[in-house]
Amino acid sequence: MKKGFPDNFLFGGAIAGSQADGAYNEGGRGMDTQDMRYFDPNWDAETRSSEGLKMTTEKFKKAMADPDTTHYPFRRGIDFYHTYPDDLALMQEMGMRLFRTSICWSRIFPNGDDEEPNEEGIQYYIDLFTECHKRGMKVFATIQHYSIPAHLVLKYHGWRSRETVKFFERYVDVLFHRLGGLVDYWLPFNEFNGGIMMPYNGVGLIEDYEDNYQQAIYQSMHHELVANAIAVKKAHEIIPGVPVGGMLAGLVTYPATCRPADVMKAIQDTQQEDFFITDVMARGAYPGYIKRYFEEKGIKIEKEPGDDELLKNNTVDFLSYSYYMSMVSATDPNWQKTDGNLLMGSKNPYLESSDWGWQIDPEGLRISLNVMYDRYGLPLFIAENGIGAHDVLSEDGKVHDSYRIEYMSKHLEQMREAINDGVELLGYTAWGIIDIVSCSGMEMSKRYGVIYVDLDDAGNGSGKRIKKDSFEWYRKCIASNGEDLSY
Repeated sequence: MKKGFPDNFLFGGAIAGSQADGAYNEGGRGMDTQDMRYFDPNWDAETRSSEGLKMTTEKFKKAMADPDTTHYPFRRGIDFYHTYPDDLALMQEMGMRLFRTSICWSRIFPNGDDEEPNEEGIQYYIDLFTECHKRGMKVFATIQHYSIPAHLVLKYHGWRSRETVKFFERYVDVLFHRLGGLVDYWLPFNEFNGGIMMPYNGVGLIEDYEDNYQQAIYQSMHHELVANAIAVKKAHEIIPGVPVGGMLAGLVTYPATCRPADVMKAIQDTQQEDFFITDVMARGAYPGYIKRYFEEKGIKIEKEPGDDELLKNNTVDFLSYSYYMSMVSATDPNWQKTDGNLLMGSKNPYLESSDWGWQIDPEGLRISLNVMYDRYGLPLFIAENGIGAHDVLSEDGKVHDSYRIEYMSKHLEQMREAINDGVELLGYTAWGIIDIVSCSGMEMSKRYGVIYVDLDDAGNGSGKRIKKDSFEWYRKCIASNGEDLSY
């Protein structure tokens, strides 16, 4: 049996359009929810974490009327909208086989509920995806990556409204008919469980706009699950043979101790934050444990006739997830806490942490791959993985990011081990393959890329692209098909 990465393994990189594109008011695009997020480059780390993801109706409406880009960094991104030919050329030089990006809903339907799509927006994605294929890269397209048209929030309360499902169906119908031949893998929703942990980003909810916030969150999640099934159904009808998947923010959760109470808490945390989503998407029904959770919390999911049948008959073709870290579940309320992707959790004393407090756990990736594959038996993708760091441009004009090389090498090594375990892993798209605006903190100084972008937190700088040491390392890794992971 051949060991290691298969010959057709898709080594790639990923970005989100909202964090990279910029050009928020060009090409007929409408405003979206990420455009509304206010940022002050002078905030300290604590303020960024408390204010960066907090949205109020007052802030939202004020942002709608404010043309500023300095304090709304997603509006400017890294100008990928204009620079993508040169950026893709760098990715081609690296040997990338797959490029993951997201489509901006408000670039296709500026208000979300428009009757007809914006042709200029469609043409942008035709040009972008055609360029990818010209440069030898397959396309992995996310349909909604933490942003929806702003109009849908004010008029319909985001995904809480069943009307949003109808608008999303119109959106995906246009995408599959017009772009279907240019996309190799479709992903309807980024980090689906983000709707639970970051409801504004995930499902377009503003807390002070809702009478019952928890009820609204899970009703919105149901609507997104229905929309995901509709996307699978339509894709199989319109572009048969093109895979459609599901995605989680992958949170490997260990019990803090071997006390049975900690073990049970780890199981329940994983069920409620992760598996109930993939159980619906991959198995086609709400599991018993989440029904009990809803009952105990007084949450009542309103379904339309046919919803259960739709979920059952339109399960996903593959599963993907982001993996940055692991956490532990502790019943001890005094257990030390640490930061992480989407939420704060309990700290693992056996692991080191990144500059942002995210715990580094390569072996957890192998564990999660085995667990996911054993549970669902579906092909898997690592759709995001990387380390956010304070990269420094040295006097020699380069970025010597040995810490990133070590991080990527160790995680790829564990992927290789999982493949040897029998896991069917299709590909790996390193997150923020080029530096982009950070999703959580909205800063540029939290850098993931193997390509440096000369912009600071206020958007000042030349915008010049500079290859980091990790660029050459990843090029070597891909050229060897993952055999050479030395650093």
